[in-house]
Amino acid sequence: MAVQQVVAEKWKKVTGVPLVEAYGLTETSPAAAINPLDLGAYNGSIGMPISSTDVCIKDDDGNVLGTDGIGELCVRGPQVMLGYWKRPDETAQVIDAEGWLHTGDMARMDEQGFFYIVDRKKDMILVSGFNVYPNEVEDVIAMMPGVLEVAAIGVPDDKSGEAVKVFVVKKDPALNADAVKAFCRENLTGYKQPRFVEFRDELPKSNVGKILRKELRDPPKTA
Repeated sequence: MAVQQVVAEKWKKVTGVPLVEAYGLTETSPAAAINPLDLGAYNGSIGMPISSTDVCIKDDDGNVLGTDGIGELCVRGPQVMLGYWKRPDETAQVIDAEGWLHTGDMARMDEQGFFYIVDRKKDMILVSGFNVYPNEVEDVIAMMPGVLEVAAIGVPDDKSGEAVKVFVVKKDPALNADAVKAFCRENLTGYKQPRFVEFRDELPKSNVGKILRKELRDPPKTA
């Protein structure tokens, strides 16, 4: 889960040291990239590949992208799993013929070789042919003083294919949808602005505190 800028700023304010972000997943057991531990300030990246590890960005056709091209983050190294236990079909979907693990995370690499997570591939929102990444929308709304938590998803729309909807947990009880939309108009390009704002007392989370967008997209059915 990507770190929000406002979280990194609060961390620095409380601890006096910058937040150093790293990246990994169960399939890489778990480390893949990390920032220098003597980082002077939070830089928004997941750092560079760890020892003996290759990381690249690939498009949907499997081509390796250059600097700042947004595509799927792929990892190859001795810590990458051999496959899912007794699930060869699922393994083939994530590990290609060259041994690259396709993580499902959209990312980019800058000129210095630092990698930046953009969002989960499956969470990307397509508005009138333009890609909208929920992380960017959430990062902006999280800067509002009256917001405690926020999550963005795509919902079907007859005109644009999908529209952005945000779920907000209030810190300030007086916060309303018009204020959220107005803030977004000042800080986001038009097609990235949320069409819908819904307030919740809490957001669904995993056991480790990660907001579960899937449950917001597909709420549990009631009997």
